[in-house]
Amino acid sequence: MFVRELHLRDFRSWRAADVELSPGSTIFVGRNGFGKTNVLEALYYLTHLRSHRVSGDGPLVHHGAGTATITSTVENDGRELTVGLTIKAEGSNTATINQSPARRPREIVGILRSVLFAPEDLLLIRGDPGDRRRFLDELVAQRGPRWAAARADYDRVLRQRSALLKTAGAAMRRGGPDADSVISTLDVWDAQLAEHGSQVTAGRIAVLAELEPHFAASYASVAPHSRPTTLRYRASSDVEFDPSTSVEEIAEVLTRRLVELRGKEIDRGVCLVGPHRDEIDVILGTDVAKGYASHGESWSLALALRLGSVELLRAEGIEPVILLDDVFAELDAARRAKLAAFTASAEQLLITAAVGEDIPADIGGRRIEVDIVESGDDRYSVMSGVTADEESGVTADEESGVTADEESGVTADEESGVTADEESGVTGDEESAS
Repeated sequence: MFVRELHLRDFRSWRAADVELSPGSTIFVGRNGFGKTNVLEALYYLTHLRSHRVSGDGPLVHHGAGTATITSTVENDGRELTVGLTIKAEGSNTATINQSPARRPREIVGILRSVLFAPEDLLLIRGDPGDRRRFLDELVAQRGPRWAAARADYDRVLRQRSALLKTAGAAMRRGGPDADSVISTLDVWDAQLAEHGSQVTAGRIAVLAELEPHFAASYASVAPHSRPTTLRYRASSDVEFDPSTSVEEIAEVLTRRLVELRGKEIDRGVCLVGPHRDEIDVILGTDVAKGYASHGESWSLALALRLGSVELLRAEGIEPVILLDDVFAELDAARRAKLAAFTASAEQLLITAAVGEDIPADIGGRRIEVDIVESGDDRYSVMSGVTADEESGVTADEESGVTADEESGVTADEESGVTADEESGVTGDEESAS
């Protein structure tokens, strides 16, 4: 799989960008703040329908514009699909597949498969439980729209149930019909939460079990003298699940725990059990890595999670596009060498770097300079100085595929859709672990 074309209009710092890409390595070089990461962020958004840097869509739209558009042609085993996404600063996002409107943006999930390595990956080990849940959810969602639909349904029910819990305490204190209404309504939401939550949990557990051997092998390669590592799913229901646990069994456990915790939930006004509060433990030796692993071990573990993700997709017959966002500058020489060796076999490798010297010498390919232009109150990114690897025999003009024609903009689709926030899930407060 590789990205053949990428077109941006009013996305982040890019007023307009049109770049033709090819298999192999492409390196975007530019100073910090010039917009090179935004190129990879656009591809990440097409993969996951969310940014890896911000929770909302507002910052993704260029200053002064109402919408941003990302359009990409992806080739997989000789078949081309063009996917488009219109991101609105306010309102519902819309998507297209081969210029035909998609009913919902999540229908494009799976067309572009990519794995992003970024400096923020350290949060996968040292960050909050929500960081690890998002990592796993993104991996599960790439398998197809069915699980993503279950997750969206779960998030919708969770929002409704959480809103009810925030007002339930006062109703219960008043008693009478108000209390009866709260109880009967909670019963309905509990059943739906258990139904959708069990599907979310089962999908996560299955993928985590498949990821674990790839993760362990990747870590052993990156840190051959360290201790062995494993992954563990820790459910907020305090019941241990494994891949053999059925969806029905998980739903039964969730239903029971919701009943048991109802009083506490009404008192606190939040939902205390469900996949939105589950944890994924990264185990190093016999200890949970968070708060225990050294800085170097944490980087090796984070790198192994990403490398393992690539290997998992490859095991399923998928060759993902690999996105490296300024990660070589974060790694020591040994880890740089391991990452460079691993990505050498990638069908397509897209890299950003502040300076070319950050890239290992054995990674060749095409280089695109990213610069910034200031015009009045506007400040926008441009691509220039495209060069080809000296061994390719292709001139920069022949290789570039980059134009600055701003008249070929992509218009916003008029079909209805859902916002990224509606697709994504729950609020930060409800994402926090108990």
